[in-house]
Formats: sequence, C-alpha cells, structure tokens
Amino acid sequence: MNSSIISKMEKAKRYIQERNRITFSLFEAEFHGEHDNYRLSYKENRWNCSCNFFGTWNVCSHTMALQKLLSDMLPKGTLPHEISLEPALPHSR
Repeated sequence: MNSSIISKMEKAKRYIQERNRITFSLFEAEFHGEHDNYRLSYKENRWNCSCNFFGTWNVCSHTMALQKLLSDMLPKGTLPHEISLEPALPHSR
C-alpha cells in the first residue's frame, strides 16, 4: 500500500479519537423511530423533526437523542433542549 495512503489512514484514526475537531453546523438525517421514519435537520443552532410531537413542543425524543449523541460536535453555545410544560402553539381561550 502507498505510504501516503497509510499516513492518511493513521491521521484518520487520530481524528476519530479527537471528536472535538468536528463541529456540525448543518445536516439532515432520517431517524427510524418505533412508529415511523422521521426527517430531522439541524441548521443555525435549531433542530427540526417531522414527527407530530415536535410540531407542538419544538422538542422530541428523536432530536434529544441526536443532540446527546453529537453533543461534543455541535457549536459551542448550543443549549440542550429545555422541556416546557406548555406547548409551543398558543391556546385559544
């Protein structure tokens, strides 16, 4: 094998161990949930998910799981989801 390729492979192994070198700013993913598949996205420090729960609460188990999984690779200052007792949509009175 070419020594240049071997060197790059060794560098890649180091990068895998140094996750702080990677910062996501934008991505989309498909999440295979228990009931359906959902489209998730992350853009400008904001999450989005196609599940019904996210549409009401602006947080869901899918986004919380990805946020935890990628926590050290999200931009500094990205706050963890805060769960509110009130839905995101206003109630009519």
